[in-house]
Amino acid sequence: MFDKPQKSYTDLLGKTNRIVEGTTIEGNISSQADFRLDGHLVGNFTSTGRLVIGPAGSVTGDVICKTADIEGKFNGKIDVTDILNIRSKASIKGEATVGKLSVEPGADFSASCVMRNTIKNSNSHGGSEEKSA
Repeated sequence: MFDKPQKSYTDLLGKTNRIVEGTTIEGNISSQADFRLDGHLVGNFTSTGRLVIGPAGSVTGDVICKTADIEGKFNGKIDVTDILNIRSKASIKGEATVGKLSVEPGADFSASCVMRNTIKNSNSHGGSEEKSA
């Protein structure tokens, strides 16, 4: 009577894909889930979730995702709708289009960067809401 629907195996694991160190992929990756890359990708990556490029990871190509944390190497165009976090050991070359940008001291950020416009409006309840322009 009160049976809960069974969650899929990927829901139970938190929907994170992982490419481990020592793996090289040549081609494009498209994923609905979060993705951690500790290996190497030569190609394009598209996701509606988060991309994490670990300290040993690298991407050469174009990336489109919601959020990204980069500790490794990136060379290409990256389009992040929310926040791009660049860690202190990261190396970024190319072009970045982001909603928000966070760069730790020590990071190599040799890229052109375009910030998306966000407009803060006060609503009638005393709070604020953000809208993309």
